[in-house]
Amino acid sequence: MPSLRTSAIICSVKSHGEHGAVVRSLTPENGLVSGYVRGARSRMMRPILIPSNIVQADYRARTEDQLASMTAELELSRGPFLGEPLASAALDWVTALTAAILPEEQSYPPLHSALSALLEAICSAPSAKGWAVALVRYELLLLSELGFGLALDRCAVTGLEEDLVYVSPKSAKAVSAAVGALYKERLLPLPAFLKEPVTAEWHDIFDGLRLTGFFLKRHFFEDRRRDVMATRSVLVDRLKRVVA
Repeated sequence: MPSLRTSAIICSVKSHGEHGAVVRSLTPENGLVSGYVRGARSRMMRPILIPSNIVQADYRARTEDQLASMTAELELSRGPFLGEPLASAALDWVTALTAAILPEEQSYPPLHSALSALLEAICSAPSAKGWAVALVRYELLLLSELGFGLALDRCAVTGLEEDLVYVSPKSAKAVSAAVGALYKERLLPLPAFLKEPVTAEWHDIFDGLRLTGFFLKRHFFEDRRRDVMATRSVLVDRLKRVVA
C-alpha cells in the first residue's frame, strides 16, 4: 500500500517516539490500516486522534513493507461523548476490540458498516438498550468474519431447529432445551433475540454478552492482550449498574 486516501474510523492510538503515534484505523475497503502520525500528541492532533472518530486519512509509504506515514483530517468527532461514562466505555471497547483482533489490510466491508452503525447508535440512542443488542451482534460478526462463527440455527445433537436455548462451549453449536437439560450448568445461554426478531430484555442482553465474551476470550485473549478484555469488563460493569 504505497499510497491511500480514504475515510477511516480511528480504533487505537499508541505513542511512538517523543511526539508521534502509531494509529490503527478501520477503512471501508482496505480493512485495518496502521500509520505513523507525526506530532500525534500535539494540542492540534489529540482531539482528532480519538478512537471512534472518523477522519479523512492519507497514507504514504515508500515500499509495501514499510509502515506508512499518515495524516488525518477530522470528519466526525465523538470527543463530546468521552465525558459520558457508559458511552465512553462502549466506544473504548468496540474500537479496542477491533484494533486488537483484525489482521492488517484485509478487507471486511461488513465489519466497517457494522462498526459505523454501532458507533452511531452508541452516541445517538436514547438509552443503552438501544445499542446493547447491536454490540452483541457486532461481536458475533467479528467472530464469524475471522473464522470462529457460532452455529446457532439447529441443535448440535438432534439437528432440529426448535427450542434452542443453549450453546455448547466446546462445539460453539446450539443445543435444545431437552438435550441440554441434564448438563445445562456446563452450557452457555442462547438468548432468543439471536435467533428471532424479538424484544431483548436486559437479562437476555447480558446472556448475549456472556456468550460472545466467552468465545472472544477463548480465541483471542486467553494468553495475550488481557488489558483489552479488562476494557470490556468496565463496560459490562457499568451496564449492570445502569440496570440496577
